[in-house]
Amino acid sequence: MIRAILTIIALLCAAALARAADTAKPNIIVLLCDDLGYGDVHCLNPERGKIPTPHLDALAKSGMVFTDAHSASSVCTPTRYGIMTGRYPWRTTLQRGVVQGFAPDLIAADRPTVASFLKSQGYHTAILGKWHLNFLYTDPKTGANLDERKVPRGLAPVGSKIPDGPTTRGFDYFHGFHHAADMECVIENDAVVEHDDPINMLPRLTKKAVAYLDERAKDKNTPFFLYLPYGSPHSPIVPSKEWQGKSGINAYADFVMQNDDSVGQILAALEKNGQRENTLLIFSSDNGCSAKDANAKELNKHGHFPSAQYRGYKTQLWEGGHRVPFLASWPARIKSGSTNNSTICLNDIFATCAELLGAKTPANSCEDSVSFLPALQNLPIPSSRKGIVHHSFLGYFSYRLGDWKLLLARDGGGGSEGKLAKNPTLPKAQLYNLSKDPAERDNLFETNPEKANELLGVLENDVKRGRSTDGPKSSNDTNKIVLWKSGDANVPAEPAED
Repeated sequence: MIRAILTIIALLCAAALARAADTAKPNIIVLLCDDLGYGDVHCLNPERGKIPTPHLDALAKSGMVFTDAHSASSVCTPTRYGIMTGRYPWRTTLQRGVVQGFAPDLIAADRPTVASFLKSQGYHTAILGKWHLNFLYTDPKTGANLDERKVPRGLAPVGSKIPDGPTTRGFDYFHGFHHAADMECVIENDAVVEHDDPINMLPRLTKKAVAYLDERAKDKNTPFFLYLPYGSPHSPIVPSKEWQGKSGINAYADFVMQNDDSVGQILAALEKNGQRENTLLIFSSDNGCSAKDANAKELNKHGHFPSAQYRGYKTQLWEGGHRVPFLASWPARIKSGSTNNSTICLNDIFATCAELLGAKTPANSCEDSVSFLPALQNLPIPSSRKGIVHHSFLGYFSYRLGDWKLLLARDGGGGSEGKLAKNPTLPKAQLYNLSKDPAERDNLFETNPEKANELLGVLENDVKRGRSTDGPKSSNDTNKIVLWKSGDANVPAEPAED
């Protein structure tokens, strides 16, 4: 009875927010770091974090910290697909790894995105940064598709056209690049405009973001959606000269500090232009920190732990792979200095934007997206989704239901676990109670088979239904979704990293 009453209250409050938005639609900004660990934001990890992040700390203080937010995957491409579509990425043909560009866009042309939806609601939409969902490059004279193997250094020449990039998936404007290995190849809208040193990308994106905010400030009647998926602090780890050595730890820590400064510049631009009060700004990361690229051992020696108190890193099913920093600030609506412990997923941004505007999500979208709008007022989130699915670099599955988490793997499923992955004496799966064991050390799989079977059953149902939320029947893009991979000697070699 109490739960039902709280749900009704949450729905009423969400409706009130939506009505308020009708009169003055908020600007929406999503800042997405690349490979930033939960513990790399100092205010989230004050005891075990040594990298100063004053601007992110201030952003957190100005709004709400979500302590239990997760990316759709522990690697790049899948998470970005989830943000754009509100759908789990493993429902596509991409079952493991990441895409490499020079191929058709992973998002089907007829599938709505959060950008196309917001555009239909009167928003100007822009993406500045990393796409990493595939697109083709074509010869500007012949229109023929370019082959990565046949262009110098694997970089599309200046002037190359892009027929299926972000501007065909709902964005009015795009300036950025495809993925880390392609970062030299700078794209504007649907064409390659120059080749530039990767060290210039973070300053470039910051400058472009500030310029975009200045330009949008001239049009008070048109709200905007700015999606800024940074390429940092992902490798190549290239802090600008003025940031090199600033942390006193290593280059990764310097790069995190520079990224924090970028956020500060964007916040300052919002304040200068009078846009801050009615802008919903979300800051997060696509997955956990890369232990290899960040040199986690060196960070640890300095007392810095990128995953805070959690186990694992990027690529893995353990919390360090997909529990991400998630800060939401909207001075007009969100109480400053607030914290929320609801379990949410980056997929949920799409449904939240729809509810915020009092609009229905488009057909063929948001199969796995639940609005967290009520949580912004610290109210329960009404949800028909029972739990959330985690997915690893090698395509292993995990399911989170309340305090319980089931991992269908002997190890972290990321391919970097060494001897642990090859130990046949380990149980074929893992089960943890995160409320009692947030570090995931006490595997209860063999001692609590009833709970493991309960979670497995919900996961199987979510996969089979083609969606994890209530709604019209949907289907997956492939019938080759394999839940159990543990002990499979035929698992292919590791896919390329992002």
